[in-house]
Amino acid sequence: MENKKFEVIIIGGSYAGLSAAMALGRSLRKVLIIDSGSACNRQTPHSHNFITQDGVPPAKISEKAKNQVLQYKSVAFINDLAIKAEKTENGFNVDTQSGEKLVTSKIIFATGIKDLVPPVPGFKECWGISLIHCPYCHGFEFRTKKTGILANGERAFHLASLVSNLTNDLIILTTGKADFKPEQFAKLEAHRIPIIETEIAALEHQEGQVKNIVFTNGDREIFDALYAGFPFKQHSDIPLFLGCELTEQGYIRVNEFQQTTIDGVYACGDNTSRMRSVAAAVASGNLAGAMTNAALTKELF
Repeated sequence: MENKKFEVIIIGGSYAGLSAAMALGRSLRKVLIIDSGSACNRQTPHSHNFITQDGVPPAKISEKAKNQVLQYKSVAFINDLAIKAEKTENGFNVDTQSGEKLVTSKIIFATGIKDLVPPVPGFKECWGISLIHCPYCHGFEFRTKKTGILANGERAFHLASLVSNLTNDLIILTTGKADFKPEQFAKLEAHRIPIIETEIAALEHQEGQVKNIVFTNGDREIFDALYAGFPFKQHSDIPLFLGCELTEQGYIRVNEFQQTTIDGVYACGDNTSRMRSVAAAVASGNLAGAMTNAALTKELF
């Protein structure tokens, strides 16, 4: 790369990163997007609950967004992996896997999170297709279908309340002793939502579409969809190395302007919020771009 100095480097070039880049490009800021091409929803067949893009494959949304963003000539994009960043007196140095050494005034992390999917046969293949995380993103497509909720306690109860509006054929799978308050047990019973405590041995599926759940006791049960919330970690360790604080849940801590706890560093998208959708990522990216531009303006004007 010829010119290695930028006003903003955006690490992560999916929906949030591209949205931030558009806001900055429209303000003529010199921006570089670094993206390794490993979007967390790359296995998901269709994106939903995003007006104008409902039902469109996620890759098509990001491809169209990238083409539009790169019409702004002050914005550049490289397929690479950021591996290091360090704070300097005037900004930051950023190193990439390919050996690029870059300089920037501000950084925006749009790096997403990495789901720690358990090594149960079928889980990885079904994740994002019929093993799903969000009723708003996927629930309508599985309405009236036989649905399982792979969770326990408060999370299972919360999901059951939401999903019960979409289907009457609902079972909670706690993979161990059910952990509900007496009033929650009573409410689940009143809504005729049974609980299975047996652990899951495998998901039988066809190209990611769940067909059967196989339990460790040898039983099988037909299902069409399964909700789950798995642990996660930050997709990039760089924010931590820079000193960015995380919340108790493991998200990058940001204020109402998407600014992290490190001056000059912003973050947006799934790495900052439980609201995990394309629409939410685009919104937070737009705000991060605008606020980064505002910070640059304040310094330069």
